[in-house]
Amino acid sequence: MVPLILNPNHPEPRKIAHAVQIIERGGVALYPTDTVYALGCSMDDKKAVERIRRLKQMDDKHQLAMICPDLSNIARYAIVTDFAYRLMRRILPGPYTVVLTATREVPKLLLDKRRTIGIRVPASPISEALVRALGKPLLTTSAVPPDGEGAPVMDVAEGKEAWPHGLDVTIDGGLLPNEPSTVISLINDEIEVLREGLGPVDGVVA
Repeated sequence: MVPLILNPNHPEPRKIAHAVQIIERGGVALYPTDTVYALGCSMDDKKAVERIRRLKQMDDKHQLAMICPDLSNIARYAIVTDFAYRLMRRILPGPYTVVLTATREVPKLLLDKRRTIGIRVPASPISEALVRALGKPLLTTSAVPPDGEGAPVMDVAEGKEAWPHGLDVTIDGGLLPNEPSTVISLINDEIEVLREGLGPVDGVVA
């Protein structure tokens, strides 16, 4: 396990590059978003994805999300209508997960029968730097231990305690709100709030 401490506002490129090297080799990372600490890996690394599922004791029905660096990158992996783009432009980057219909660029191991995918563009310099350096989306899921009663770990120390084995790199970005993202489905241009979290719903569904 490689521990890295990064400046949350100006992440050091050398440390980002080190983390990306580990992820590219199939590593699993504990890293900060703009809401909670998360577990992440390369989205097309089947073994790493399976490792994350085991760490959280999730079955195949539990959907995972992807982190993209910006809005322009989303259309490669999801069908973005004019309606969806206008709404996302208002709320992203920010504490939202947007559920859209996936394109063929999304690996099948991330999809359910509905072929939908949750996409995040966090307002987090560390998350953005990671995905930009990786050159493709980062698979992500909240760092909730199997026995954590639904609560994500508060910090890197708690993450190491929850998973003493299985993490390849930990990225300490300081304190976070520790409230999950708001999940919004935009399938068929219909707004459906699937989970209320840190992102305000007022103004989104109006």
